[in-house]
Amino acid sequence: MQTTPGTSLRDAKTAARSFASRRTTLVWLAVTGTVYLLDQATKEWATRALADGMPRPFLGEWLQFRLTFNPGAAFSLGTGYTIVLTAIALAVIVVCIKMAGRLGSRGWAVALGLLLGGALGNVTDRILRPPAPLRGHVVDFLELPNWPVFNFADVAICAAAASFVLLSLRGIRLDGSRESHDRAAVPLSDGADAQTTDDSGTA
Repeated sequence: MQTTPGTSLRDAKTAARSFASRRTTLVWLAVTGTVYLLDQATKEWATRALADGMPRPFLGEWLQFRLTFNPGAAFSLGTGYTIVLTAIALAVIVVCIKMAGRLGSRGWAVALGLLLGGALGNVTDRILRPPAPLRGHVVDFLELPNWPVFNFADVAICAAAASFVLLSLRGIRLDGSRESHDRAAVPLSDGADAQTTDDSGTA
C-alpha cells in the first residue's frame, strides 16, 4: 500500500510533535525531582547539623544557616493557617500535574517543575513533620539580612513565579506556541478601511 507525500509529511510532523512532547515531559519530571530531592536533602542536613539553633555564617553576614521550624507559608507568612496553607499547596500540586499534560514548551516545563518540586518539598514537611499530620512545621534554614528564614523549596517557588512572568511577557504559551501580535492590528486595519469606505461614500 502506497502512501501519498502529504500523508508521509503529516506522519513525520506528528512523530516530531510526539517526540518533542516526551522530551518536554522529561524536562518537567527531571526539574521536579531535582528540586524535591535537593530540598529534602538540605532539610535533613539542616535538622542534624544546625540542631543547636545557632547561626552558621556561610557567606559572611550575607548568608547564614540557622534552623527554624515554620508553621506558615514561604518566608514565615500566614503562621496561623497551617491547615489552610497545606490545602492550598495540595491544590497547587494537582493543578501543576494537570497543566503538565498540555506542556509543549521547555521553558514552561522548567517553571512548572520548579513550582511542583518546591510545593512537594514543603507539603512533605507539613504532612510528615511534628506536631501533627497536615499541621507539620516546615524546615527553614537559609537566612539573609533583614529577611525571614527560608529554604530551597521557597527559592524554587519564587524562581517559578519569576519564570511565569517572563514567559507570559514573551508571549510563550504553555503548549509552546507564541501569541501573535499581528492579530491585534487586524481590527484596527479593518476599522480604518471601513472608515475610509464610509468617508468616500459620504463624499
